[in-house]
Amino acid sequence: MTTAPAATATEALIVRDKKVRKPRERFTLSRTIKYAVMILFVLIVLTPVYVLLVTSFKGAGDASPVRAWNLPEIWTLDNWVGAWNALAPSIGRSFLIVIPAALISAMLGSMNGYVLSLWTFRGANLVFTLILFGMFIPYQAVMIPLLQLMLGAGVPSGVPALILLHVIYGIPITTLIFRNYYQTVPKELIEAGRVDGAGMLRTYWSVVLPISIPSFVVVLIWQFTNAWNDFLFAVFFSSSQNGPVTLALNNLANGALLQDYGISMAGALLASLPPLLVYILLGKYFVGGLMSGSVKG
Repeated sequence: MTTAPAATATEALIVRDKKVRKPRERFTLSRTIKYAVMILFVLIVLTPVYVLLVTSFKGAGDASPVRAWNLPEIWTLDNWVGAWNALAPSIGRSFLIVIPAALISAMLGSMNGYVLSLWTFRGANLVFTLILFGMFIPYQAVMIPLLQLMLGAGVPSGVPALILLHVIYGIPITTLIFRNYYQTVPKELIEAGRVDGAGMLRTYWSVVLPISIPSFVVVLIWQFTNAWNDFLFAVFFSSSQNGPVTLALNNLANGALLQDYGISMAGALLASLPPLLVYILLGKYFVGGLMSGSVKG
């Protein structure tokens, strides 16, 4: 009499086990496909990096388009030494440009976002819309009048002109990011500051600024990368003697007439290292800070 219930219980366990296994098998298969697709995309993206890297260690006779996929016959650091000697002054000037440009535009964007979101006034939305128009105007369309304006104002070419331009053109995006982030700040914090007698500037400095670190990380990474990789402003407002690394890299590569492939590839890798290191070290903070201001906007 006890055999039938035991058999029934065993069959029930087998059926339940099968039902549990099937979703796991499907989940494992789907996850494998996702990883395979991701690996494929990574290989596609890293293929040019591989060519850059191996070519940068090749000698003059070994670096050619025909042998682009081959490993160096003789590994050498001469290309890296030559690229560093050619680009070192311009790399220093790039840091002199991007660091103050990123910091100043971040502070101005933070103050704009604070006023336009937490200390609003009549017409604030119109002012915000006008500021955002700067994001949609192509640089090429205003380059000639902008050059005439800079010359008329007497702004020195090179580092000062590029700092000013990156600050001005960075204000729209920094204002947008900070305004969206400050929209998520509880209004009670601002009201508490007003009750304690803090004015607009004191509330910003003591209450709002300390909680703005996530957005500052996003804006600084964004501005640093944009200013570092800029080439159009560098061509119009600087020269090879006072310009950033992108202009020096173009001169190193001789424009479209690439002859010394090894030193050109090494120079490209050297020029890309600073923004790459910034993203590697601060990438997780960039994503977190960008998402922290995406709830409202």
